[in-house]
Amino acid sequence: MAENDAHPHLTGRDFLTLGDFSASEFTELLERGLDMKRRWKAGDRPRTLEHKTLAMIFEKQSLRTRSTFDIAMFQLGGHSVLLSQNFIGVGVRESIRDVAKNLERWVDGVMARTYGHGTLHELAEHASVPVINGLSDRYHPCQLTADYLTLMETFGSVDGLRLAFVGDGNNVCNSHIQAAAVTGVSLVIAAPEGFDPDPETLAAARAKGADVTIVRDPREAARGADALYTDVWISMGDEEDADRRRTAFRGFTVTPEWFNDLSPRGVFMHDLPAHYGEETVEEAVHHERSVVFDQAENRLHAHKAILHAVMAAEPA
Repeated sequence: MAENDAHPHLTGRDFLTLGDFSASEFTELLERGLDMKRRWKAGDRPRTLEHKTLAMIFEKQSLRTRSTFDIAMFQLGGHSVLLSQNFIGVGVRESIRDVAKNLERWVDGVMARTYGHGTLHELAEHASVPVINGLSDRYHPCQLTADYLTLMETFGSVDGLRLAFVGDGNNVCNSHIQAAAVTGVSLVIAAPEGFDPDPETLAAARAKGADVTIVRDPREAARGADALYTDVWISMGDEEDADRRRTAFRGFTVTPEWFNDLSPRGVFMHDLPAHYGEETVEEAVHHERSVVFDQAENRLHAHKAILHAVMAAEPA
């Protein structure tokens, strides 16, 4: 797939959850990301977002999302504007609607990393330019796009893969469920009682034919998996609940010993940042069977694919 082909069916659309996209659209996005990565490394670097500007709104801290969206816009010939909550006070100093109506007059797209998913919906409702979910309390679709790029690179295809997610039924877990629905990957989630993923997301994915199982034993979930994925137990905003969560997740700390339970080709995944000594240990993240930093690298190429898809109205 040529990098400079436009996405007529995605141009101008919001990128809020993977549940909004068909299997073919998500596959096309992944193939584009892989193609963009290959071509970039080969020195073929079209600037398909020349003179385009992305507003980046951050209510939460960020290393990977902030860096890779900024770099992605630069590499595609565009420009990004960083708008932290301290600067603009979304919903505090100024209403979300007014922020959206201002930004649509200046920029070609908005990427927002927010506490509440409702903030993204309100931005998208009132902005005439595409809005991208850089992370919310409910979903993290950009992360899953990078994760599935990594799975395709690692295995050549996601067909027949079995993925185990061990940990909190959080935003990343919810997006894993939606990704399973559009890819056919078999997903096993291990979470303690009271920490299951969003039931509406799970029901919607199963209605589309998703193969998703929930178990309580994390080692059972890992057994035979092609990819073992974990994430923090205490997300931003959950700090007041930290002690209860640490107690509930005893026995969920992934160590290299767990890798013996995986399929012979199995890999370890984590979206970072890692809280060493909680959901995993440093030796697992830096293990030879870890693809954690491949995931981090692929955030850049996933974001380029997303930005190009929703903002490049014309072929280069």
